[in-house]
Amino acid sequence: MRIAVVAPSCTLSRTAAERLEQFVQARGDCEVAVHPQCFEVDGHFAGTDEQRLEALREVMADPAVEAVWFARGGYGSNRIAEAALADPPAAASSKVYLGYSDAGFLHGGFHKAGLQVAWGPMPQDLMREGGQAAVTRALNWLVRRDPASLEPGLDGGPALAFNLTVFAALLGTVLEPDLKGADLLIEDVSEHHYRIDRTMFHVTASANVRSVARLRLGRVGDIPRNDPDFGRDEEAIVEEWCQRSGIVYGGRADIGHDVLNRIVPFTR
Repeated sequence: MRIAVVAPSCTLSRTAAERLEQFVQARGDCEVAVHPQCFEVDGHFAGTDEQRLEALREVMADPAVEAVWFARGGYGSNRIAEAALADPPAAASSKVYLGYSDAGFLHGGFHKAGLQVAWGPMPQDLMREGGQAAVTRALNWLVRRDPASLEPGLDGGPALAFNLTVFAALLGTVLEPDLKGADLLIEDVSEHHYRIDRTMFHVTASANVRSVARLRLGRVGDIPRNDPDFGRDEEAIVEEWCQRSGIVYGGRADIGHDVLNRIVPFTR
């Protein structure tokens, strides 16, 4: 399997790319092609919007590429997502697109357009302690669709997974996918409890979100301390807004901004 790595958001470190190439070579069951664009820098971004879009469109169009792996998160994929979907190349539908965090902007639009996408670990995770396990999980799923890599609560029905803040931002845009009857899995990182509460107010007000089969909460990490204390934790917040809006709360999910992050293929 040939896997192309592009960076639609922030720059991939050369150290991470080197570790990935060594790691994949040792596995021997696939190959990765890290696009030079991954190392470009334009302020916050991995190159200009035009450079990031060109690289993404290039690998989408390459018939030799079987999977497109987003290098890392950060911020920026929303700036090119709509253009990436304009008249997609024929080969785009023959591959799967894997990532999480900011990649959710692309996931939403690509899924809506009928492309194959999945939430899961990314190459930059190799820089985390324990990151080899996360990248192994991702590659095991990409190469052989290993069921052990999947989020264990998936029941075979429609499912989608998003970072909560990213998901809230794409609601009401051309990237918003149909959620009717789906399991919606959410997670977040580095957000105060009051911000989570405010975001859930917005998300659960959506008629599209209210049509899900259930909403499940992944891990919410690195929550900043607030003064005064908000008085309820992230699960209580999510449960309350689900109850207020008539959404079934389905409990916890095994996804998050961490090395334990599991795979969630977007399905219909």
